[in-house]
Amino acid sequence: MGFSLIIFGAGVVLLVLVAANLAALFYTTAGQLSAAAHQRQQESEWFSERLAVARTQLRRAENIGSWNGTRKFQIQRVVLECSEVASFYLVPHDGRPLPGFLPGQFLTFELDVPGQKGRTIRCYSLSDRPRPDYYRVTIKRVPAPPEPLGLKPGLVSNHFHTAFKAGDLLDVKAPGGGFFLDVSQATPVVLLSGGVGITPMISMANEISANSPQREVWFFLSVRNRREHIFKEHLEELARTNPRLRLQICYSRPEAGDLAGRDYQHEGRLTIDLLRRVLPANNFDYFMCGPGPMMSDLNDGLRAWGVPEKHIHFEAFGPASVKRTAPPATTPVGPAARVNFVRSNRDVEWSATHDSLLDLALNEGVSISYACRAGNCGTCKTAIKSGKVTYRKQPGCDVESGSCLTCVAVPEGDLRLDA
Repeated sequence: MGFSLIIFGAGVVLLVLVAANLAALFYTTAGQLSAAAHQRQQESEWFSERLAVARTQLRRAENIGSWNGTRKFQIQRVVLECSEVASFYLVPHDGRPLPGFLPGQFLTFELDVPGQKGRTIRCYSLSDRPRPDYYRVTIKRVPAPPEPLGLKPGLVSNHFHTAFKAGDLLDVKAPGGGFFLDVSQATPVVLLSGGVGITPMISMANEISANSPQREVWFFLSVRNRREHIFKEHLEELARTNPRLRLQICYSRPEAGDLAGRDYQHEGRLTIDLLRRVLPANNFDYFMCGPGPMMSDLNDGLRAWGVPEKHIHFEAFGPASVKRTAPPATTPVGPAARVNFVRSNRDVEWSATHDSLLDLALNEGVSISYACRAGNCGTCKTAIKSGKVTYRKQPGCDVESGSCLTCVAVPEGDLRLDA
């Protein structure tokens, strides 16, 4: 009997141990399953969020060409951002819905500027994220450089500052341009800006902070001092509310009262050496906009650092200042190449001293409308009657077959243009 009790007792102990082990295994497995399910749920939510953003991007892309030609916009208000820089808030005069755009894109304006023949066309980057209630452009008044350079002040930037006020109407083309942030991605980005080149970058930063705050952003801005620190309070608020946005401000000429650590993080200009010191690695997508020399130096420096060209994006208004690693193939543009401007009845010899077909046309007195001179806005698009062209810079907008963007195109041989 005692032996039986011992056996029975051992069996009970064994059963208890087995039950305990089974329970532990159950709870461990359940915990693992729960963790896996939680992870799958998070991944599903993240994917759904990315899909929703991508669909929004597609809807915006569809809306970009939502009107042809120009549309009347009213200046809702004008806000002085800092010394010589003002933001113009624009709303549709007809009250109809406001199409979206992609962060980084620009608006094209057709203006009647006193003393100019015909209408003057200029492009300005949108300086806020896509919103349903207004567009915003931020424009710096460009004064004449000091003597003895003899250069003129910015024609249209000064006209905006002196001639336009709240309530005035402007003729505006739909948003466009090939320089923009891909909002369907979550890859980390570095935003590089100099002076008023901050405008497309603030659009990108606002979009990320509003809709993708988990996306890592390094925001660099180079200005002279606090007086020229565009969107200072807004940038600091973005950095306070979005811990994934790291603000890096450079003052090249700080003044008395400009405090390091409060107003700016780095004294000096924005350079590749600074990026290599501050960034944890080079595996980012880089977006840049600013003075030509700054962009050219950064572009060369990033390539030398091993950043693939496909990860370097830049915006340039005016003659292209940033050269790609692999330029277009050399073209036969020797003495035998002639360009015929058919409607102007001008037949001229192409010379390699000309930067583009637009440059040639303007030197010959041939009228071709233009704005950005960087292959982005499409204003200089001209039909090709015969012949072929190649591009010194990849166009930032679509060009249908049979036409070319004269501001970045050169002839491959004899060419006839409808101009």
